Amino acid sequence: MLNVSLFDKTAKQWRDENKNLKGNMRDYASLNELLVLANMESYNAILIEKGLEQKERMIELRKLARNQMLSLEKLNNTGIKRLGDKSKK
Repeated sequence: MLNVSLFDKTAKQWRDENKNLKGNMRDYASLNELLVLANMESYNAILIEKGLEQKERMIELRKLARNQMLSLEKLNNTGIKRLGDKSKK
C-alpha cells in the first residue's frame, strides 16, 4: 500500500517493468523518497490504530506523500548549504 501511495505502483509492477535490475524498488528510491516512506510507515500505524479502513488510509497517505515530497523538493531547490561547507558563504 505504501509503494502505491508514493510510487503509484506495486512492488510486483515495478519488478515486471525492471526485470534487468536486482533488488526492489526501494533500493532505487531517492533519499527524499526513502524519508517520506519512513514517515508514511509511522503515519500508517497511527491511522490503523485510529481504526481507519484501507481506502481512507490510502487517501491520507497519498496526501502526506505529495505534501512531503513537494516540501523536500522546495528545500532542495533553495540551495540549503551543507553543514560545515564554508565555500558557499
